[in-house]
Amino acid sequence: MPRFAANLTLMFNEHAFLDRFAAAADAGFTAVEFLFPYDHPADVIAERLERHGLTQALFNLPPGDWAAGERGLAALPDRFEEMQAGVEMGLAYARATGVARLHLMAGMADAADPEAKSAYRRAVAWTAERVARENLDLVLEPINARNMPGYFLADFDAAAALIRELRLPNLKLQFDLYHCQILHGDVTTRLRALMPMVGHVQTASVPARHEPGTGEMNDAFLFAELDRLGYAGFVGCEYNPAAGTAEGLGWFEPYRASQVRETSR
Repeated sequence: MPRFAANLTLMFNEHAFLDRFAAAADAGFTAVEFLFPYDHPADVIAERLERHGLTQALFNLPPGDWAAGERGLAALPDRFEEMQAGVEMGLAYARATGVARLHLMAGMADAADPEAKSAYRRAVAWTAERVARENLDLVLEPINARNMPGYFLADFDAAAALIRELRLPNLKLQFDLYHCQILHGDVTTRLRALMPMVGHVQTASVPARHEPGTGEMNDAFLFAELDRLGYAGFVGCEYNPAAGTAEGLGWFEPYRASQVRETSR
């Protein structure tokens, strides 16, 4: 059965961030992810993971000024050095937490702009090669324009094409079932076609981005499909609880007993 990672940016918001690790473990999760760890010292995050026996499944490299609306720097031609510095900061947190994969956000740019495309390719190649020296994977996530209008990478085929072009063994696709359904539909067929390059999966119901099983997708079928396809990674639960995190965990109960705690990457 899939191994689920609670997304602590969206789930367990009834608690302060550092208390969400305990809440996730108490609910039966053995792994967590979140958007960013950088508001807290790396050793503090690491201590919470160790204390509660949790695996860090994923987090994003620094995105620029999030409060000002920035959503990554990779496709911004004049921000390459700042992006590089952010990668080094992210790697410090990766070493502390033992995470095995990092997500590089593309940023707000026109996907048809040749300069943005060139900047993005350069940034992805450099970052993948840099994190490879730390034995880490880099993942790229297409994000739908309804949730993030103007985001550079809003197409699964474009992401797959770049991954194939660069042919870097640690460069993978972050396959968010929610974003795929909104962008393209036909999620199962696309999942089957792209599975060889998938490095991380995320989920939420469509259209409301609530708990799995509450929208138009057959989430249980998709989770079983991941097993049929031999996917051994994590499924990040990147959803907004509809009415309290604990109250909405009925979907997780059939999987709870099968979650396995990792002792290493």
